[in-house]
Amino acid sequence: MMEANLKTNTNELSVPSASARFRESFRKNWYKFSRNKLSIIGLIVVLAVIILAILAPYVTPYPKHAGKFVDYDNANLAPCAQYLLGTDIIGRDILTRIIFSFRGALLMAVVVLAISVPIGVFLGLIAGYFKGSLIDTIIMRITDIFLAVPPLLLALAIAAVLEPNLTNSMIAVTVMWWPWYTRMVYGMASSYRNEYFVIGADLIGASRFHILFREILPNCLSPIFTKMALDVGWVILIGASLSFVGLGEQPPTPALGQMVSDGSRYMPDSWWMTIFPALAIIVIILGFNLLGDGIRDMLAKGEKGNE
Repeated sequence: MMEANLKTNTNELSVPSASARFRESFRKNWYKFSRNKLSIIGLIVVLAVIILAILAPYVTPYPKHAGKFVDYDNANLAPCAQYLLGTDIIGRDILTRIIFSFRGALLMAVVVLAISVPIGVFLGLIAGYFKGSLIDTIIMRITDIFLAVPPLLLALAIAAVLEPNLTNSMIAVTVMWWPWYTRMVYGMASSYRNEYFVIGADLIGASRFHILFREILPNCLSPIFTKMALDVGWVILIGASLSFVGLGEQPPTPALGQMVSDGSRYMPDSWWMTIFPALAIIVIILGFNLLGDGIRDMLAKGEKGNE
């Protein structure tokens, strides 16, 4: 009888599995996120853009118009049943080229953040933990130099030196993006270094690597993820700005900024050549910003509940 009771108590006190904890955490976070209707709209927009970019050759009406294509018979047509968003001066479908341009915009955001975030976070952790040392001074003074230059001006200067293409424009944006993460993580790391859990880990002989990446970094992840979600739209905007002045993707590859620039020469008569690509930029940035706001609110509420 006693053995049966012990088994029953053991089962009642059993720790939930990792998958069960993950499902419960996901359910709670999704509930918090879904309460913000604007964030749901942002999520829908972002998913739609990603799906369209991936399936562009299959969902666009004229896939050949995204490359080397000329059709002067249908050039400069206003929006109609055959061409929903009209055509440009050489007869290419605007809708098709906008959807294909999503690929370059999303690739720009993914590559820039994938490179700049780890670099910025690592440097911020090192400088924050060793605050007051020579390494802190060197890292943060270099960071201050980059932050002192307007971001768009720095990206334009770097891209102008390099050959104009998508790869070099990504390099230009990456060079000016990492300091923002270094500055943000530096402030958090320099604060956490004086907390009891960090001091305790140091006293029991934990390595610097363990303290930096197992004690301090996990407490910085929520602000980092929130900033990343919000930064996607800004990276796309900077990339469109470079493309607008001819320093991004080169013709005939479609790019949103380039399409706005080309169409602006024929305003206001051929307004559709500029208005629709500009609206596409606005929709993408708005979608990622709304999604980022939802992630920020979700993580903020979660942290408040944990406290």
